[in-house]
Amino acid sequence: MGLSHGYGPATDTQQAITLIRSAVDRGITFFDTAEVYGPYLNEQVVGEALAPVRDQVVIATKFGFTFGADNKQQILNSRPEHIRLAVEGSLRRLKTDF
Repeated sequence: MGLSHGYGPATDTQQAITLIRSAVDRGITFFDTAEVYGPYLNEQVVGEALAPVRDQVVIATKFGFTFGADNKQQILNSRPEHIRLAVEGSLRRLKTDF
């Protein structure tokens, strides 16, 4: 399901948060996202939606691109220094430390 990338226009942020929280209420506990979705926007929405129940769910995310000033993906990047920046950014956007 695309909320901010890949399947038409982005879903309204509040609607996306409501949808994700409804999924949790129905027993969904695994959520997958990536920094490239949006870019970054999907991680922010998932983080906001799941913050109240973070200890009850698993969040997976992915990284691997360097983005230009226009947020267009530029090149693949798995250098150690980029991995650290990507992980720190994802944790911040997802509002979690694990």
